[in-house]
Amino acid sequence: MNFMDDQLLQIQNRTCHIYGDTGTEYLLLQMADEHDLTGMEREVEAIRQQTAHTFLLAAVQVENWNDDLSPWPAPPVWGKQGFGGRAGDTLAWLAQAVPSIRRQYSIKEDCKVVLGGYSLAGLFALWAATQNDALYGVAAASPSVWFPGWPEYEAAHPIQTQRVYLSLGDREEHTKNQPMAAVGDNIRALHSALTQRGKDCRLEWNAGGHFKDADLRTARAFAWIIEGKP
Repeated sequence: MNFMDDQLLQIQNRTCHIYGDTGTEYLLLQMADEHDLTGMEREVEAIRQQTAHTFLLAAVQVENWNDDLSPWPAPPVWGKQGFGGRAGDTLAWLAQAVPSIRRQYSIKEDCKVVLGGYSLAGLFALWAATQNDALYGVAAASPSVWFPGWPEYEAAHPIQTQRVYLSLGDREEHTKNQPMAAVGDNIRALHSALTQRGKDCRLEWNAGGHFKDADLRTARAFAWIIEGKP
């Protein structure tokens, strides 16, 4: 078993940053922007401190964050940039990339695949779990569940994975931005719905706003899924 620290793997038009152990039973996938990547080593170290299980983390560099991770088009909620709704293309790429990553790093075919991420990447992970049952778990740290139409969509297309971690900063819903202020109520409702459906679901509240300790919050999300705690 070899431990890797930011090994680059190019798959089609995307770059993956690979951390962790070869031949492991847990494959962690995270869509990441430049800011996420700067905190990746701290995140990986934090996961290692919170679980005895070995894992391989593939952080996939996202160039067009608002477009590539949004499940359907939506107008801007801050600034001028809207959302292009290309999550379907990103998920199709992931479905092809996972077998490549498995082969490259000697990971068993029946490995447990966990998709996670922060902010819009967290919403992307939740949405991906409504599309098929391929995921062992979803690690959604401060996910953008304020996204227009998300609660209605998930109610009609329920999340299929058994293990779901949700978190939010306790100041995130206290914003003057009207669409984003719905994040607190929406995440409580999602947690409640998943629990009622018999899913292993945890909702954790963190001190602070949206931009605090994104790497450590994401690490906690992945570690909880791996550890299998109720």
